[in-house]
Amino acid sequence: MEMQSIAHYNDNISLQVIPPQSVPHPLFPLPKMATMLPPPSKRRRIMVTEAARAQQDVDSIPSNLGSVRVQFVDHATGKPTGAPVLIPVADATVKNLELIVNTMEGKNTAIVKDLYHSVLKPGIGTIEDISILQPVPQAVFQVRPVTRCSASILGHGEAILANSFSPSGSSRLLTGSGDNTARIFDTDTGTPFRTLKGHTNWVLVTSWSPDNTIIATGSKDNTVRLWDPKTGLPLGQPLKGHTKWVNTLAWEPYHLRQNSTSRLASSSKDATVRVWDTVSKHTDLVLSGHKSSVSCVRWGGTGTIYTASHDKTIKLWDSTKGTLITTLSSHSHWVNHLALSTDLVLRTAYHDHTGHIPSTDEAKTAKAKERYENAVTVDNRVSERLVTASDDFTIYLWDPVSTTKPVARLHGHQKPVNHVTFSPDGALIASSSFDNSVKLWNGHDGKFITTLRGHVGDVYMSCFSPDSRMLVSCSKDTTLKLWDVRTGKLKEDLPGHKDEVFAVDWSPDGRMVGSGGKDKAVKVWRH
Repeated sequence: MEMQSIAHYNDNISLQVIPPQSVPHPLFPLPKMATMLPPPSKRRRIMVTEAARAQQDVDSIPSNLGSVRVQFVDHATGKPTGAPVLIPVADATVKNLELIVNTMEGKNTAIVKDLYHSVLKPGIGTIEDISILQPVPQAVFQVRPVTRCSASILGHGEAILANSFSPSGSSRLLTGSGDNTARIFDTDTGTPFRTLKGHTNWVLVTSWSPDNTIIATGSKDNTVRLWDPKTGLPLGQPLKGHTKWVNTLAWEPYHLRQNSTSRLASSSKDATVRVWDTVSKHTDLVLSGHKSSVSCVRWGGTGTIYTASHDKTIKLWDSTKGTLITTLSSHSHWVNHLALSTDLVLRTAYHDHTGHIPSTDEAKTAKAKERYENAVTVDNRVSERLVTASDDFTIYLWDPVSTTKPVARLHGHQKPVNHVTFSPDGALIASSSFDNSVKLWNGHDGKFITTLRGHVGDVYMSCFSPDSRMLVSCSKDTTLKLWDVRTGKLKEDLPGHKDEVFAVDWSPDGRMVGSGGKDKAVKVWRH
C-alpha cells in the first residue's frame, strides 16, 4: 500500500527544473515562502506621483461654451482669406482647424493649440470676440524620421569638428577634422570620396557654395582654402590675411552675385571679418570694429553681413561698401552663435525638394531670388529675423530691419547657450545649451514653447529637418536624439557613437542625417 501510494503521488508530479539546494523530498515538500517586494526607490515614487498628478490635471475642453467666431488671415499678406467662421469651442482642436483651413485654401497648415487652451482659458479672448488665426503653411513634402545608422565611415585620424551636406542633396557629406584635413564622403555607398589636404592645423569649419561648385574650409592655421568638390584639388593658393584662426564662413547669397563672381566672408579670432573674391583670391573688404574674437558671421539676403563677437555685440555691415550699419548691444557676455530665419534658402539657393535645376544662370538667379522672397515676406514686408546665443544663458531675437532693440529676450537656460537655429519655415527657434537641454521658441515673437529633455550631457548643436517637423540634436553624452517638434516628445534615440558628438547636419533633401565627433567616425543615419 505504501509503495502504491508513493507511486501514485509521483505520477502527479509535474517536471520542473529546480536548483539542487531546493529539491523537495517527495513525501515532505518545502513550505511555500511569501515573496516580499523591495520598497520603491525615490525616483520611482516621484514618477508615480507625477503620473497621478498628470492624470488628475488632464486638459479637457468644457462642452457648454458654445461657439466662437474665427477669422483666418493670410500669413504672407496679413489679409483675411474669407468671412469669419463659426466653430463650436469643443470642436476647435488642431485637426479640425487644419481640416477647415485645408478645405478653404487647399493648403497644408499647422496650428499649435486648440482655441480653448490657447485663447479662452488664459483670458486672451472670449466667445463673443472674433479670434484672428494666421495659419502658417507647412512644407509640401514630408521628411521621414531617421531611425538607423546606415553607414559608419572611418578615415579621419582625429576628432571631427564640422560637417555639412552638399546643397544639392544628400550624396556628398563634407567634414573637417583635427587631423588637418577635410574629407568628402559618398553617403550612397558609405565610402570616402576625396581627401582635401593642405591645411597645417585643425580644420574648424567647412562650407559649400550655394551653387555646389566650390568648397571652402577654414583652419586654425589662419587661412581659408578653396577646393574643387569633384576632384578634391585646391583652387589656387590659400587665402591669407587673418592673423589668428578662422571661426566661421559665409557665402554671398546666390541671387546677389554680380558678374558670376562669388564672394566669401570669414570671421576670425583676430577680431576681423574678411570678404574674399574667390576668383582673384584677393581680399575685397576688411570689416574691423569688433574688440574681440568674431565667433560667427552670416550673409543676409538683402546684402547685410551679420557678425557676432566675444565683445558682447552684434554688428551689421554693408557688404558693398564695407561700412558699419549698426551695432546691437544687449548681451552681457560672449555671443557664441547667431542664425538667420532664411539660412536654409540662402544655403540651397535654387536647389529645392523637386530636384529640378534651371538650365541658365538667369533662371537660377531668378529661382534663388523667388525662394528667398517667399521665405522672408511676412505681412507684406521683408522680415529677415536674427537670433543670437550667449554665455550669459540668454538668447535674443532681433528684427534689424524694423528696430535696433531686441524683439524678445529668451531666457530659461541654466548654462551657456552654445548654438541656435531657425526652422526652415522660420516659425521655430531651437537653442542648444550646456544645461543638457534643447528649448523650442516661437520664431516670430520669441515666446517659450517647450523644453526637450533627454540628453545627459552638454548639447552642442541641433538641426531641423527640411520640412520643419523634426529636430535632431547631438551631445557630449555620445548620442543623437530625434524630436517631434509638434509634440515636444522624443521620437528616436540614436546611439552608436563611442564618444562626444560635435557636429550634425540634416541633408537639404531630407533623406539623411550626418554626424561626427570625438570617435573620428562619420555616421550616416536614414529611415
